[in-house]
Amino acid sequence: MEDQAIVSLYFARSEEAVARTQEKYGRYLESIAQNILPDREDCRESVNDAYLAAWNSIPPQRPEKLGLYLGKLTRRIAIDRFRRNNRAKRKPSEYALSLEELAEILPGGSDPTRTLERKELVRALEDFLRGLPERTRRVFLCRYYYFDPLERVAVQNGMTVPAVKSLLWRTRAALKTHLQKEGFDL
Repeated sequence: MEDQAIVSLYFARSEEAVARTQEKYGRYLESIAQNILPDREDCRESVNDAYLAAWNSIPPQRPEKLGLYLGKLTRRIAIDRFRRNNRAKRKPSEYALSLEELAEILPGGSDPTRTLERKELVRALEDFLRGLPERTRRVFLCRYYYFDPLERVAVQNGMTVPAVKSLLWRTRAALKTHLQKEGFDL
């Protein structure tokens, strides 16, 4: 079923919308959640919460790319669940590993007064990503946005794991240089 037909079902408040969404995007959303959360039950709950969030937000939202919209909802919900579950303890996940890899080059802190700096950081990251070759950008986003394991990134891009690690290391170094040029204190 086409995305716009599924969105129309949401607008009609038909419960079939959720069934069609699960049919078309269930595996994709589970993959996103599994890259962030180590527990299968938490993954399932996050995906179900994403279906509920879609139900509650469509309408008024009318996403043109339903898969991306659902992916973003799932990612946000899974990250929130990961943070809630791991306040006192740390469990290994691709999310945590990816953040550790980026930690040395991105300005830190969760101080609300840094909102403007964060917006500038987002702009600088977007500029950096636009300037990357397509394959490098795809590898970078697979690892640091979707939190895919290195093995999956390698397979999806026809590379070896050492080649992916090397490309990511060079890309992080280039990102660090780019951010320093943009005036970020790293």
